[in-house]
Amino acid sequence: MSDAAAEPSAGGDEPGAGRITRARALLLVAFAVAVTLALYLFVPRLAGLDETWQRIKQGSPAWLALAFGFELLSFGGYILLFRTVFADTADRIGWRASYEISMGGVVATRLLAAGGAGGIAFTAWALTRFGLGAREVAARMTAFLVLLYAVFMAALVVDGLGLWLGLIPGPAPFGLTVGAAILGGSAIVIALAMSATPRDLPARARESISEERPRLATVLKWLATVPATMGRGVRGAMRLARREPLRSLGGAIAWWGFDIATLWACFHAFGGTPAAGVIVLAYFVGMLGNLLPLPGGIGGVEGGMIGAFAAFGVNGGLALVAVLAYRGFAFWLPMVPGLIAYLTLRRTIRREGEATPSPAS
Repeated sequence: MSDAAAEPSAGGDEPGAGRITRARALLLVAFAVAVTLALYLFVPRLAGLDETWQRIKQGSPAWLALAFGFELLSFGGYILLFRTVFADTADRIGWRASYEISMGGVVATRLLAAGGAGGIAFTAWALTRFGLGAREVAARMTAFLVLLYAVFMAALVVDGLGLWLGLIPGPAPFGLTVGAAILGGSAIVIALAMSATPRDLPARARESISEERPRLATVLKWLATVPATMGRGVRGAMRLARREPLRSLGGAIAWWGFDIATLWACFHAFGGTPAAGVIVLAYFVGMLGNLLPLPGGIGGVEGGMIGAFAAFGVNGGLALVAVLAYRGFAFWLPMVPGLIAYLTLRRTIRREGEATPSPAS
């Protein structure tokens, strides 16, 4: 199947285009800084927890250094997963480009969360500049996201039910544990159902309409392309999971697992140790705040995590300082390397992308 591809030349290199892109990036960074400062400086005071802010300054340096290391390992898992999904494009997208695209995508996600829309858009833009066709990008990005979020949803099911049934130590409020398990299980069922989507669904949709109504046939074919492409991506993810389990699922587990370990280390830094199952479930519940169209989910993620910990009976002051410290690592640590990766990626695209012929239309 041949895919229509975007021009492989480095888009945005026309006069003025790069300046517009950088200006928008700077505005987003400035907005993120303002929101973050408001959250970190004023929330403790509004909550009547002035002493909590002082506790942030008194965290154990050793545990915070360990949190720093865990977050670096988390990014390594993300890059490994990306490289695994695009391994057969090594002539175009090698390890260097994989690092640049991954870190640039992480920063784009931090600046505009909305379910990861910023990172997805950035990654899709970069991949098309390396000569991948639009459908190929959509299918591979779907495979990448399925592998990444399969671990997320499986954790909701296993941890939620484990806590509720008493198999995992910790308190078990019904709404959080069973509710999370239902959410994760539903997402898994939907993904499996998509894997059964016929490959020729767009053609079937078009053929089902009379030739006297060509416009309707074209619209139906276009609408059918979405589930067909997603089904292709889900099947690709399943093949990768069977063929390269350590690299694919291992990369996804490392991304989430070491990020959770960062949160765990932050709790230790301030003298608290909630049950492991509680930390895992509260972490994933909080991550649903990334669905809000906020820079990095700032406010939504913190509020979700702190609220979940409160529902589990964790001390509010402890949860606040631990979550704020964790978010400091998760949000700010990739910023500088991610912005540098974006700038070097543009040079990589000009050097390698221009040498790559466009796929046949």
